[in-house]
Amino acid sequence: MRDPAIARNYAEALFDLGERIGTSVEFGQLLDGLAGAISSDTRIRVALESPQVPKAKKIAILHHALEGRTPEPFQRWVAAVVRRGRQALFDVISREFQALLDVKANRVHAGVTLARRADPEFQAEIVRRLSEALGKTVVPHFREDPALLGGLVVRVGDRVIDGSVRRRVLSLRRQLLGR
Repeated sequence: MRDPAIARNYAEALFDLGERIGTSVEFGQLLDGLAGAISSDTRIRVALESPQVPKAKKIAILHHALEGRTPEPFQRWVAAVVRRGRQALFDVISREFQALLDVKANRVHAGVTLARRADPEFQAEIVRRLSEALGKTVVPHFREDPALLGGLVVRVGDRVIDGSVRRRVLSLRRQLLGR
């Protein structure tokens, strides 16, 4: 699919601009807010995606919304995205931009699934150990799944570490049944 590759190019261009002028983190927040506003407001999304609305009008709408609230380089970048007809990609561009910020900050997102809600101290210990093991700052995303019975499952990117009781029970079952 071409959209993620295209979105990554736009994200990299904005990231490089932000790095040059020292506003990449601010640009990330602004882009996230812009993408969120577009996806949550049907009227804005329809106007931006409609081929009936001229690009100049779309740029004017966004310029009016961003003027005085965002730096001029960010507004010029937004206008360039719209001029090239890529305004439907703001959400994907935002995700790609956040990934670039994560790399810059040596940060990784980890999905941590537990059998039941963990207290804050235990969550902090999980994050500390994961950070040590991965050599990066871990941003945890905790969720519960009672089917695990106990233990935890950690997903970082495409890598899964399954330390759940459910997996151990299934493994023991396979051994006993000879499968």
